[in-house]
Amino acid sequence: MTQDQKRMNELFPILDEMIFLNHAAVAPVSGPSADEMIWFAQHSAKASYVKSGCYRKCEAVKEKAAKLISASGGHEIAFVPNTTTGLAMVANGLLLGEGDSVVITNVEYPANRYPWENLAKTKGVKLIEVQQRDDARIHVEDVANAIEDGTKVVALSHVQFASGHRIDLKAVSDAAHAKGAYLCVDGIQSVGVLPVDVQAMGIDFLSADSHKWMLGPEGCGIFYCREDLVEQLYPTVVGWMNMVDADNYGNYQFELQKDARRFEPGSWNVIGVLGMGASIDLLLEVGVDKIWQQVEKLTTQAHAGIETKRYRVVSPREVEGERSGIVIFEHPDKPEKHASIVGKLSEQGIVIALREGRLRVSPHFYNTAEQIEKFVEALPQA
Repeated sequence: MTQDQKRMNELFPILDEMIFLNHAAVAPVSGPSADEMIWFAQHSAKASYVKSGCYRKCEAVKEKAAKLISASGGHEIAFVPNTTTGLAMVANGLLLGEGDSVVITNVEYPANRYPWENLAKTKGVKLIEVQQRDDARIHVEDVANAIEDGTKVVALSHVQFASGHRIDLKAVSDAAHAKGAYLCVDGIQSVGVLPVDVQAMGIDFLSADSHKWMLGPEGCGIFYCREDLVEQLYPTVVGWMNMVDADNYGNYQFELQKDARRFEPGSWNVIGVLGMGASIDLLLEVGVDKIWQQVEKLTTQAHAGIETKRYRVVSPREVEGERSGIVIFEHPDKPEKHASIVGKLSEQGIVIALREGRLRVSPHFYNTAEQIEKFVEALPQA
């Protein structure tokens, strides 16, 4: 075993146990993330915790998260318990009503569907649904054409969970902003594996949990709000921490924070934030560009191997800018075999997923070409 391989095994103990190729679902946390959370659990009952300055460490995580997505600073980042919460804050905080419309697609993960559908049911907001085409792509021109004068938000996943298609967010944001609409992004399938630059891409709001490509724990994520929009988004849950001078407990001055702390109503999930922060440290150390280069090599290898076994790859991969860490594929004539294929691979210690009736493989940067080769070898001939 080379020194690099040894270090990877230390950083990702799961390498000693199985071939995990399902990071688009719930990923194993990194070793540093687990160590940080274990430290917290061991010390939170001791005097060492009182003296540890954990809240200062959590504040530092905001700066790291900002760097991960190229935000202008930690003042644009709020901690959220999940992706859904961040998206719902935008849906409800813009105070939309009759006469307003929201552009979505017909293939969003439910976290980026129901908050907007709820507005249609309760506030009379019009939903405009862009259809995924037969090529498994959401076409930018279809999104642009769907935006009307009353559109206030375009709500899209950067990468679609059931196709792996990555959309050109800059082109979408240009179209949205030209009509006075905001771009709200579900970033859970891209942050941590793909280069994400919220400023260059023109993203107004983004939400992402840490438990997929960020290699952190469940129940903890980040919400990005462009700094000049903070005061235009009303917090839908108001508590003590939303307020200016929050630590002055007896001074009931209802004045909301002027930065992303405005969206944090109460105490943080400290153990989760520290675990997420440790994984973000690792991602930044390796470099997201390098992470994506490795993942692209692995998915390209998987794509070729899957086709040699005569499966049909559904994920759009012809255009480099539309690829992601997800490869969706299917049996050419017997999709009823998909569940048993997932089960048989699992019996051999290889983990992939079944999504929307199709097979999904999603490796991360610490996976190896040898692991992809073993996956292809174990995949039954179609």
